[in-house]
Amino acid sequence: MSQTTFPLHPGKHELPAVPDPAEHAARVRARHPGATLKHFAGIVIVYQAHVMEYAHRRYRPRLLNEWIRGDLRMFDHHGHTFGLCGGFGVGAPAAALVLEQLITLGATRFVTVGTAAALSPDLLPGTLVVCREALRDEGVSRHYLPPTASIRPSPDLTDHLVRTIRATRAPARSGPTWTTDAPYRETEAEVTQYGASGVLTADMEAAAVFAVAAYRAVHAAAVFAAADTLVNRRPHDTQTTQRALRAALPAAFSALLAASTAPRRGQ
Repeated sequence: MSQTTFPLHPGKHELPAVPDPAEHAARVRARHPGATLKHFAGIVIVYQAHVMEYAHRRYRPRLLNEWIRGDLRMFDHHGHTFGLCGGFGVGAPAAALVLEQLITLGATRFVTVGTAAALSPDLLPGTLVVCREALRDEGVSRHYLPPTASIRPSPDLTDHLVRTIRATRAPARSGPTWTTDAPYRETEAEVTQYGASGVLTADMEAAAVFAVAAYRAVHAAAVFAAADTLVNRRPHDTQTTQRALRAALPAAFSALLAASTAPRRGQ
């Protein structure tokens, strides 16, 4: 039996797709003329419902109904407009679909705020981890880019995110993550191997988000709150994780603001 490749069609990342995200934008604008995200400083994408609820209380964002498959809201702060997106589920396919829809409506900067499992024994629950690189062990990214072991986020936006996270004075680190589609198939061999090589966390979306962003030539970064550990299993410290996510949220908006107002390189 011949060995199969993934994706099954070789060189798929170089081929044009049949469905076009612009079709989604056209349908939205047929119902909501003038629907655009081009003037937004950026959009924060969240995965946990309690983070979305906290953001509603803190920022009082206005609903942009039926613009995407999910809960998309906007608010103005310091003369700039920001977006907040959640309520679409978890995992690489869900995040990639929503990201495509946001991009086709004109958004160009994204920070994802979510949770991850620790691969390092000294990474305590509630520690914030800014992602510097993602191992591509999910499926989505291979449909967008050539096969490589890992992918990196937008460097400038990530640097802004590191600085704003540090300003919160919350426990924080930066480093690689392992993105996988199969949270109940994370094996001891993988945890040991990746942890020994310096990978800090395991997550479900980062590699896909970075791949879509690279393919569409927009900017994306990610920050996680360490929720549980794959090194020595123990009950989640839910309250500590929630506090960390609430600290990460305004830092993510500050990073987007800094990136949107920073002079372009070479100017």
